[in-house]
Amino acid sequence: MTDTKRQLRALFFTRFANAYGLVTLLTLLSTYIELLGATGLVAGMFVTGLTLAQAVAVLPVAYLGDRFDKRFILLVGLGLATTAYAAFPFIETSLGFILVRGLQGIAATTAGLLALALVGELARDDGRGNTIGVSNAWRFAASIGGAMSAGVLYDAFGFGAVFGVLMVITAGAFVAVWRWVEPDETTVEGFAFSDMALNRRILTITSFRAQYAVAVTLVRTWVPIFAGVSVARGGLGFTAEGNAAAAGATAVAVIVSAEKFTNMLSQPYMGGLSDRFGRARFVFLGGLFYGAVAIVVPFTPAIGTALGLPAVFPFFGDLSTAFIPLLVVTGLLGVADSIREPASMALFADEGTGSGVAASFGVRDLVWRPGSILAPLAGGWLMTNAGMEWVFYLGAAAAFTGVFAFLGILSYDHGRAGLTKW
Repeated sequence: MTDTKRQLRALFFTRFANAYGLVTLLTLLSTYIELLGATGLVAGMFVTGLTLAQAVAVLPVAYLGDRFDKRFILLVGLGLATTAYAAFPFIETSLGFILVRGLQGIAATTAGLLALALVGELARDDGRGNTIGVSNAWRFAASIGGAMSAGVLYDAFGFGAVFGVLMVITAGAFVAVWRWVEPDETTVEGFAFSDMALNRRILTITSFRAQYAVAVTLVRTWVPIFAGVSVARGGLGFTAEGNAAAAGATAVAVIVSAEKFTNMLSQPYMGGLSDRFGRARFVFLGGLFYGAVAIVVPFTPAIGTALGLPAVFPFFGDLSTAFIPLLVVTGLLGVADSIREPASMALFADEGTGSGVAASFGVRDLVWRPGSILAPLAGGWLMTNAGMEWVFYLGAAAAFTGVFAFLGILSYDHGRAGLTKW
């Protein structure tokens, strides 16, 4: 019999492989748009094709995962991902890219949802937050590595090398799951998704998550925009004329990676604390901290000026006095999210284990979708009509309304000590 630790390591690597592929394609998206001459709606479908495929796949994948062997369905997802990466170098039209991108979306949802469900099932009840935190740390490591390596590999060797690496990594995950993860016997009769959607605790956490999706989507999307667009448009202009384009783009990449890096380092520890002291208070504190830090982003230029910080840096050249404050603030955003995420995910796993863990995480995924789709539209309108700082104010407000709705429901159900009950 395969030991649990080895099974978990195989699943951690699977989450790494899945995230690595998604981030690599996201990094190369602008390159594909240029090469294929995509404009307007077609260019939008380069992104939306993946998102729609992921959304459509959630319900059937959750049902199949709970009804049958999760390991087998996970292997199917990894096989589809390997097939998609093999097809990308041969794409010659926008339609071809959209179709293969959709296949990648189905594969990514299958692999991501079921790998996470298996991690949740295999984790000990008293260590689930820590185990999920470690799993997420692997995902963030992939996000950093994929973003940094994709452009380098493409510039040096072309698409063939990029997708060759993705095929090897994904095939490696397939072999690891096939070799070390045991068949899953915790099958559930019927349609577990409806039971999970009406579960009282899941309904409570989704009252927070639906609003928090707006906060995270806005802040994560607009931090690199704030760093990169011109001062005239409300940004810092790290990539504006007068700076070396490559150095400016690297400065933006460093800013974005700071959040992922601190999140990666903090998640296992914060997840372990949520195992010891309860999930609900970590969801509340993490969301509250995230909103408070988001408000600070537009003030980083003033902070840099007030502290007399440098505006010129080795390699990067002329940037802004806001560079160091923004780097610190984005790092704090990662810490804030690390407080919330493993506790939140462990709550879904706690409720779903034994009765529909794939469905539980499927509900979690679907609740996120509306906010993640609508928030960028609101952010674009605010950026144009009110000023970029209002994007971050809206993001912070969504985090605050989410945490206080969560607190209100817990207090209604359990009294003043509601946060201590979970």
